[in-house]
Amino acid sequence: MHKDYPTYYEHLQKLSAKLAREVRGTMSGFTQLRVAASAEGALSRKVKQLIALAIAVTVRCDGCIAYHVHDAIRAGATREEIMETVGVAILMGGGPAMVYGCEALEALDQFEAGGLTPGDSA
Repeated sequence: MHKDYPTYYEHLQKLSAKLAREVRGTMSGFTQLRVAASAEGALSRKVKQLIALAIAVTVRCDGCIAYHVHDAIRAGATREEIMETVGVAILMGGGPAMVYGCEALEALDQFEAGGLTPGDSA
């Protein structure tokens, strides 16, 4: 099944905002956790997004792949860095991770085709 990852990303953004209105406390806590865990520190934001992408592939989460491919590119990750990350995820997750690595590749291709480049802040 073909998934349009840029559209899926936007859809998840809208659903997340709706969910935040419905369960404010939980989503506020999650947002604080996400911001703190993703902040620049001993590891760069880019490296943290690549780690999150590897985990997304190994746990087979389509939405997580959409978010973390997008956010890794925005944090400055190159195609080569993203693809090496997918390779490590396949090492750790085996065959199922390989299938979801294909999903990450498709998401990367689609975001790039839409004009998203490393370091884009929009």
